[in-house]
Amino acid sequence: MIDTHIHADTRSSEDFEIMYNNGIETAITCSYYPYTPNNNPDILINHFERIINFETERVNEYNINLEVALGLHPVNIIDNDEKIYEYLRKRIEEEKIIAIGEIGLEKDSEKERETFKKQLQIAEETQTKVIVHTPRKNKKEVLEGIKEVIFENINPKLVVIDHINYDTIEDVIDTEFTIGLTVQPHKLSPNDAIAILDEYGFDRFLLNSDMSNKPSNILSIPNTIKKLKNRNYSQKNIDKIAFNNAKNFFNIWKTIESSIIKKLLLILQYILKKVRIII
Repeated sequence: MIDTHIHADTRSSEDFEIMYNNGIETAITCSYYPYTPNNNPDILINHFERIINFETERVNEYNINLEVALGLHPVNIIDNDEKIYEYLRKRIEEEKIIAIGEIGLEKDSEKERETFKKQLQIAEETQTKVIVHTPRKNKKEVLEGIKEVIFENINPKLVVIDHINYDTIEDVIDTEFTIGLTVQPHKLSPNDAIAILDEYGFDRFLLNSDMSNKPSNILSIPNTIKKLKNRNYSQKNIDKIAFNNAKNFFNIWKTIESSIIKKLLLILQYILKKVRIII
């Protein structure tokens, strides 16, 4: 299974062991700095570097392949932001990140729109996927602003609109967006997510827990998949929502295959060491 939106830097190592033991093999961590960056781009870049250089290794120790999405979350917007955009371009070129995210609008201010627009333009130029945040408050109204900025600056096929619910599904279902369903306390329950999939199909949806420092369920994706299996949904549809849609959208087949090979080599080395064979 793939959890397509988490905040790994806010969770304990024990959480990742539990996730792996319940079937999560890959997760995508998004940047979100929970403190005030004081208009200092270096604070945010240090946050990004920690995710790339430390969190990936920490999570990999528990056999989960951690992919990275970076960007300026709307609550982290600063005036002195050009250094951030240069950093994102560099990390995209180095293939250190698979998406820009999470980005979007929180209150739909002019500054938020400007920052959102610049990041979308980078994504369009580099053909990088984008994970777009929609807010808890005034979601439907702000979503209209989000769509407006997206349609003016990027191919919607590159975009996943996240945290969609019953109130907003009709606003995105007839577009070319991929749609993210967040199974989390105060957002969607597993039953809520399944009801949406029932009505609109499995083809364009991704599942995520958005686990962070706020109320979260680290097993919301395994729990949802388990309910689908118990209700005898087709294996084809279960595979789509469990991992295939995410693999195809983010093009992470190669990194997952590489991770599997790496794990097999480690297992082989362990076995050979046990029988006292020197490689």
